[in-house]
Amino acid sequence: MAKQLSECLQQYHLPKFENEWGNIRRGIEKESLRVSPNGNISSSPHPIALGSALTNPYITTDFSEALLELITPVSDTIHECLQVLENIHRFTVQNIDDKEMLWVTSMPCPLEDGAKIPIAQYGSSNIGKLKTLYRHGLHNRYGSLMQAIAGIHYNFSMPEAFWESYKKICNFDGSIQKFRTEKYLHLIRNFHRYSWLLIYLFGASPAACKCFTAGREHDLEELDEFTLYKPDATCLRMSNLGYKSEAQKSLFVCYNDLETYVDCLYEAIHTPYEKYSSIGQYSDGEYRQINTNLLQLENEFYSTIRPKRNVKPGEKPLEALTNSGIEYIEVRALDLDPYSPLGINEEQIRFLDSFLLHCLFADSPDCNENEFFEVGNNVNKVVEDGRNSKLMLDKQGTPKNIKEWSHELIEDISYSAGLLDSVHQTNNYYSSLITQEKKIDNPSLTPSGRMLSEMQEEKLSFYEFSIKQSRTHHQTLSNAKLDQITFSHMQKISNDSLAKQKIIEDSDTTSFEEFLNQWNET
Repeated sequence: MAKQLSECLQQYHLPKFENEWGNIRRGIEKESLRVSPNGNISSSPHPIALGSALTNPYITTDFSEALLELITPVSDTIHECLQVLENIHRFTVQNIDDKEMLWVTSMPCPLEDGAKIPIAQYGSSNIGKLKTLYRHGLHNRYGSLMQAIAGIHYNFSMPEAFWESYKKICNFDGSIQKFRTEKYLHLIRNFHRYSWLLIYLFGASPAACKCFTAGREHDLEELDEFTLYKPDATCLRMSNLGYKSEAQKSLFVCYNDLETYVDCLYEAIHTPYEKYSSIGQYSDGEYRQINTNLLQLENEFYSTIRPKRNVKPGEKPLEALTNSGIEYIEVRALDLDPYSPLGINEEQIRFLDSFLLHCLFADSPDCNENEFFEVGNNVNKVVEDGRNSKLMLDKQGTPKNIKEWSHELIEDISYSAGLLDSVHQTNNYYSSLITQEKKIDNPSLTPSGRMLSEMQEEKLSFYEFSIKQSRTHHQTLSNAKLDQITFSHMQKISNDSLAKQKIIEDSDTTSFEEFLNQWNET
């Protein structure tokens, strides 16, 4: 039942929830492989018409030249955010090769040899070479197949008007910067506790092409001669075959305070790791990785959520966090939705906003090492067996049924949904909860459940399902061209980015060797 505003305020011990607090600031980063009409990964360079992958704020690349990353600016309305994302998609499909399209599933297209995945290039500047070297390091450490996986990153922050008022409500004696940082860490701790629910509700990678497991141990089952899967899996993207690092398994990253978090990652970036030392930093006349430490950079730490801050030129992410505090959080637990042309939709965003707002307002005890690894174990269970309604998770050392716990969390989140419905004068946030609750009662309604049902009923391999959806969405995005004003704007941004890259390249005054040594020393 939808909650009244008074109930919601009482639940979170709030005297008010002002209208402007509902203007949540969000941005989306969406990854997609460029593929041929037959689903082969593109071997062509990043299209020049899309501008510079180093400096274009809307369109860049992730690990590979073929792995596009489409980025929206910050928006305080869901409609505007998705409209901009759609515009970026339409501009992209108009400016890639006529014979290419975007692969719409998180698990990659058929890939026979990781060495054939073209590593992203960022030009001749020192910072550009560093970005490419980082990716060579990922290739040498983990292989390229893992890096060809795609996902959605959802960036979330509360509006500026919220923080001063909320600081007074909490009787916090300190700066706004410190208060905001503490509350985002509060949110992150709760997110970790409950992130398995997002993986269950939105996981869309229950299967993969057989080639994805080549040369690696696994316990997947055969769906057909081309496809491996797990019957109740939700998100193999985050399984041991996906975005996981054996080297990071024992790494305990604490989110109780910013200094501890920064120190933990700083130590990992500066601690040699034997397996990576055996690869070497430099061999046969070329660099193989940025360094031989547990992490090359902060970004190599695989987490479902990150505290973030926009960095100034020459500033490192950990340095920016230390200097200026947390500015926003980045959710990294989301698969691409293969049933949406954009990989994400309005209803999902409403639930994410309700979920994250609940994480911000609900009690959030400090984490400890036992809970940290318990949470990781819960995520692993849901990744591999989440649609098994008898699955038992662990809640502070006590077994808890996934279905029962999911219903309890939806009830808790209904209070934050009530706050957002109240200020936006809708019932859309509550409706998004009802949609998710139906998935709890009927696992076949989840994206992973829908995918496997469709593949089994229509006798489709993972490849056949993915290519069908990719062609459908490509047609949708190609049918309506951008209006001239929007097209011209994005074309100008792309052209300007090429000029910016040239300026950066011309301004370098040191060799790359000197630049890399200085980078590793700080």
